[in-house]
Amino acid sequence: MPARQIAGFAVAAALLFILLKYAAGPMTGDSSAFDRALLLALRDPAGPSIPLGPFWLRKSMVQLTSLGSGAQLGLIVVIAAGWLIVRRMTCSALLLAGAAASGGMAITFLKDRFSHPRPMLVEHFVEVQSASFPSAHAANSAIVLLTLAALLARIETRRAARRYIIGVALLLTILIGVSRVYLGVHWPSDVAAGWTLGAGWAGMWLMLGTAIDRDDPWRKR
Repeated sequence: MPARQIAGFAVAAALLFILLKYAAGPMTGDSSAFDRALLLALRDPAGPSIPLGPFWLRKSMVQLTSLGSGAQLGLIVVIAAGWLIVRRMTCSALLLAGAAASGGMAITFLKDRFSHPRPMLVEHFVEVQSASFPSAHAANSAIVLLTLAALLARIETRRAARRYIIGVALLLTILIGVSRVYLGVHWPSDVAAGWTLGAGWAGMWLMLGTAIDRDDPWRKR
């Protein structure tokens, strides 16, 4: 069941956030000792301005992180919603759009509410302007990719195909979040909080859609 996998990911992300933020040492400003250690672990011991790995890895991370931007995810939502409407699955299209739009507003509100500064411990390799907590890239990618994957999985009859769809969505969500830490623009706990919020938001909207229409119109083939 897609819902169970999404819920499991949300719980795992929440536990990771608690570990990073509260259970792994004293707080230093807006970060914990574990946050700082993980961020530095991704940099060369010779200096925090040098990320681990070859140049192509840094370039790949920059390209990967762009998949979690508002423009990229918005395009995915528009294309996917259009396809769902063509398939006469309007309820699913509205569910996807509603989850993405409301989730984006919630994340913006939380960023403004907490106003945590970005980590200055290491050099940033992409431009950032908003506050750090929670990671919008991690949260929005989880909302869009997991909601869409769950909708697609529910119209797929083969178990292996359903697992593949959910697995790819989870993998992309994780990689986008990891890229934010690797590029130095988020504390690991920011990303874990984003994953928790995004997966939880996706699960909430999927349950809402089921409650509104017990016939699950996205199952229509």
